[in-house]
Amino acid sequence: MNILATRATLVALSVLTLVALMTPSSAQQQMAPAAPAPSAPVAQQTAPAAPQPPAEATTPAQSPSAAAPVASQGTQDVSAAPAEGEGKKSATIAGLKELSPWVMFWNADIVVKAVMIGLAFASLVTWTVFIAKMIELTVVQRKLRAALAKISDVRSLAEAQFALGAKGSVLSTLIAAAMREGRLSAGISSDAGIKERAASSFAEIVRAEGRRIRVGMGLLATIGATSPFVGLFGTVWGIMNSFIGISKSQTTNLAVVAPGIAEALLATAIGLVAAIPAVIIYNHFSRVTKGYLELVGRASGAAARLLSRDLDRTNVSVTGGAHSRAAAE
Repeated sequence: MNILATRATLVALSVLTLVALMTPSSAQQQMAPAAPAPSAPVAQQTAPAAPQPPAEATTPAQSPSAAAPVASQGTQDVSAAPAEGEGKKSATIAGLKELSPWVMFWNADIVVKAVMIGLAFASLVTWTVFIAKMIELTVVQRKLRAALAKISDVRSLAEAQFALGAKGSVLSTLIAAAMREGRLSAGISSDAGIKERAASSFAEIVRAEGRRIRVGMGLLATIGATSPFVGLFGTVWGIMNSFIGISKSQTTNLAVVAPGIAEALLATAIGLVAAIPAVIIYNHFSRVTKGYLELVGRASGAAARLLSRDLDRTNVSVTGGAHSRAAAE
């Protein structure tokens, strides 16, 4: 019995010990839910702030639709800027490609345009004079050479006039002047006086022919001497307007500067186009005219020789007649 009582006591003590050990743990378990209880207000206090991250989270969620226009606007702005830049670049390239002389002429200032028109007219006059004088000099040289060949074997002014006929060459004019002087000096025994007066008439005819054949050459000289300066005036005026445009636009972009300068330089180019052919043609006609005037001098000498033969022949016939009359007496 004692043993049983002792065992029962030990079992009871062990049970009490276990109960005592389990009682704090249960209290702690009971206190564990209580501990979160004070934290609940903290969670509740933080709860209003907690929706803020969702709001931020929802803002991007909503932003795809709301931010899409913003992003698209940014994309459009970014894409529009290069597109606009490319458009300006293409417009500039197209403008530079369109800088033909005709377009530059129509876009030029009124003063530069007037200079270009005047120089173009001067160039037209130059080529007109060239064609006309070339035909004229060719024809008169051919006529005069043929006339000199015809009278190379004649013996008197009458034969020369008959050989030449009514052809209007300077040699025909010289022979007609010699015959007129011979008729006007009939009865005058001084042959030297007749020859002197005939030579004076020949000199006047030669000078008149020289003036006639040089008609138009003074115009060529004027065009060749003044066209570069007229074109330079148009260039200076155009560049001045270009600098005024640069100061107004406050930019030195090539697309702004290039057209005005190109228009100004076009005036100088047209001036050179008018001046260079004028100078070359003038020098050519100076040589050709000099050669023709040498032929006219030869024709004057031929007419003077024929007049001298006629005078000598007349003197011989008169002297022979006087001798024959004296012998008869």
